[in-house]
Amino acid sequence: MGAQWKAKGKAQAADARGKLFGRLAKDIMIAARNGADPSANSRLRLVVEQARKVSMPKETLERAIKKGAGLLGDAVSFERVIYEGFAPHQVPVMIEVLTDNVNRSASEMRVLFRKGQQGSSGSVSWDFDHVGLIEAEPAQAGADPELAAIEAGAQDFEPADEDGMTLFITEATDLDLVSRALPAHGFTVVAAKLGYKPKNPVNPANLSAEQLEEVETFLGAIDNNDDVQNVFVGLAG
Repeated sequence: MGAQWKAKGKAQAADARGKLFGRLAKDIMIAARNGADPSANSRLRLVVEQARKVSMPKETLERAIKKGAGLLGDAVSFERVIYEGFAPHQVPVMIEVLTDNVNRSASEMRVLFRKGQQGSSGSVSWDFDHVGLIEAEPAQAGADPELAAIEAGAQDFEPADEDGMTLFITEATDLDLVSRALPAHGFTVVAAKLGYKPKNPVNPANLSAEQLEEVETFLGAIDNNDDVQNVFVGLAG
């Protein structure tokens, strides 16, 4: 699972597409508070590029930008909140929520954590590094992710997953810089965001198949919540 948990299976992926558009729209609105021009707003540019690469409808994308920038008259009032705790079997999790009602989200998280253990602020975050996470795919045959990571200024990388995506890990402050540099080294950036990488991930080999299924079920329920933007998990692999 690595730094960020993702639903598995084609059916789940299809169901997640609408949620992905909704989450990207929220990110776009938040980023557009600092200006509606992506060329002058690096945070907005990264999210807009990600939205285009997953084929978000142009009308939806443009409306999110205008709404976030206050050009439609109705103000955006989302608040970002991080919840910390443990999935079943002491697997650490950090949950990033973007909500227009903090009290509602807090109540929903308490219910979801009944299958795990909710912690206070700082109870789990000490065991994660705040980093930039860049998902990229090779733009040409033979592209070397290790060389690209070195030359683009990334801290580290994780080999390509089953979808062919390589995860490049950067300092939080270098996210935009590395994202801009990777195309020159043979990789097309598909997504780039700030996130959390576990320092001491739990080895799934130490869990039974039944225990892993319980962890997956817990994470799936968390991810299914409408206010949840990202779920970062301390589970290796």
